[in-house]
Amino acid sequence: VHMPDMNCRVKRVVMLFAVTILAIVAGSGYRSEAQATDQLYGTWRLVSFTRTIVATGETTDIFGKAPHGFISYSRDGRMMVLYVKDERPKPTDLAKMTDQERADLFKTMVAYGGTYTFDGKTITHHVDISWNQIWTGTDQLRNIRFEGRKVILSTNPQPSSIDGKMSISVLAWEKLE
Repeated sequence: VHMPDMNCRVKRVVMLFAVTILAIVAGSGYRSEAQATDQLYGTWRLVSFTRTIVATGETTDIFGKAPHGFISYSRDGRMMVLYVKDERPKPTDLAKMTDQERADLFKTMVAYGGTYTFDGKTITHHVDISWNQIWTGTDQLRNIRFEGRKVILSTNPQPSSIDGKMSISVLAWEKLE
């Protein structure tokens, strides 16, 4: 009876161990992206909406200190978002609203819906309908990161619709139960 060399056994055990570790590491990337996707599903409430001017670093709360809004991501690949400024004008009578009151309300909201694609680091909103019609038919790319019960969406630097200055917008959302 021939006994295999002890070195050979050790090599096989080490090799088996290495293959097992590689399988776990390779599989964990997939699980973590799948977990991030599962974490994304549902409805989120807006916590903050800030804009940072790239040239100066100046940061402002675009829609005030306590904006209101919701964003929803469904398992069927659809999304919808609506958010508004914290202190919006409130007309007294819907039938008697002036054009200025309508314009003021329009300027203090963002709303759109469509489909989305998500790769774990960025999310692209493929806009089918929008409050301003300019975004309809466009792709809105957002960087995404999860922080506990929050999801943070941020734009890449882009000219602001407010004043044309290169800016980054950051929206923090908290998961609803």
